[in-house]
Amino acid sequence: MNIAVVGTGYVGLVSGTCFAESGNEVVCVDINRERIEMLNSGRVPIYEPGLEELVRRNVKEGRLSFTTELGPAVGNAMVSFLAVGTPMGPDGAADLSQVFRVAEQVTKAAVGYHVIAVKSTVPVGTNDSVREIVAQYGNGRTDVCSVPEFLKEGSAVEDFMRPDRVVIGSTSEQATAILREIHAAFVRTDNPILVMHPRSAELTKYASNAMLALRISFINQMANLCEAVGAEINDVRRGMGSDKRIGPQFLFPGVGYGGSCFPKDVQALIHSAADRKLDFSILRAADEVNNEQKRIMVHRAKEHFNGNLKGKNFAVWGLAFKPRTDDMREAPSLVVIEELLAAGAKVQVHDPEALEGARKIFGDRVAYHATNYEALKGADALMILTEWNQFRHPNFQRIKAELKEPVIFDGRNLYDPSLMKALEFKYYSIGRRPVL
Repeated sequence: MNIAVVGTGYVGLVSGTCFAESGNEVVCVDINRERIEMLNSGRVPIYEPGLEELVRRNVKEGRLSFTTELGPAVGNAMVSFLAVGTPMGPDGAADLSQVFRVAEQVTKAAVGYHVIAVKSTVPVGTNDSVREIVAQYGNGRTDVCSVPEFLKEGSAVEDFMRPDRVVIGSTSEQATAILREIHAAFVRTDNPILVMHPRSAELTKYASNAMLALRISFINQMANLCEAVGAEINDVRRGMGSDKRIGPQFLFPGVGYGGSCFPKDVQALIHSAADRKLDFSILRAADEVNNEQKRIMVHRAKEHFNGNLKGKNFAVWGLAFKPRTDDMREAPSLVVIEELLAAGAKVQVHDPEALEGARKIFGDRVAYHATNYEALKGADALMILTEWNQFRHPNFQRIKAELKEPVIFDGRNLYDPSLMKALEFKYYSIGRRPVL
């Protein structure tokens, strides 16, 4: 099938590439000419394991191409997936201007029967608004559906190729049949394709991310309580997660969630509820807990250094909001580093993939290092903010030799407190009993 994907950001690029990998002919459209030229040459502007190989193969085999020209791409396609940004506005609401602008352009360019499938994360009722645009500019043969994405950065290709479920929000039998066919290749193991009203599909995406955000904030508060009462959070989370009604996923304490989805989607859902005179207090609490959790390791550092961080030098391992991505949007590292700098500390950083992104944010205010051990030289302490695999089993003798003091602030609970004591480190983690 001929498919157009409008937007070559994270969602659009992964979606378009995976659609091509399953045999469709896909044209991805973006207004960023530099990005399109890069993609047509087989280079990928984001870090996502496995993606670059798929892009190169499908470009080479003629199933995947990239263009800045929306008209021809849409005119030759039966389905256009809208995967443009819906950034958070100043009041927390999703900015839908790109969705509406592209919907108008696609409607005008469509030839014959056409399906507009909104893959961008959008508030409840957005499909209705897009239908109004289609009614105003279309030829009466365009259906509008919602097909939300459920991709995790760092495993997005795997998530797309083997989804837990596919959600289709549609009131058209014809559009539903076409979208079922496009997605059938990805659910051969009988994972469900769930067809529902577009409003339910829109809300399913927000509800899923909000629930995961709630779990993270809950376990972080439980971790803080564990410290206060002398309990061990790893024992508590295992005890909770063994209950089949709860499960173990997203019950790992740390320095809070970040990224392009959870913070934005939580705020958008709070705003959508407020528009209907509903107070989504549980989500507001989760957001407040998360904002405070991002500061917890700075509080520990101030306590350790007797309230004065001026002139102290911190090595920071991990800048991306999670491993296996270069994405720093809403990352805890942004809050931590800004607070360290504000307190008069110096910061020297390493991340396997996010250094270039960090340079655009911090400029020359921090020192950048190509390896994690280089970032340790002359530092007063190590602070770990992202759980990259290469940080899990480091050379502790080398760490100790490079640091001025053997101090580790572990925001991801990577190490065994008993081992840290045996190696004579002063070790701070989250929600764990001190080793006496």
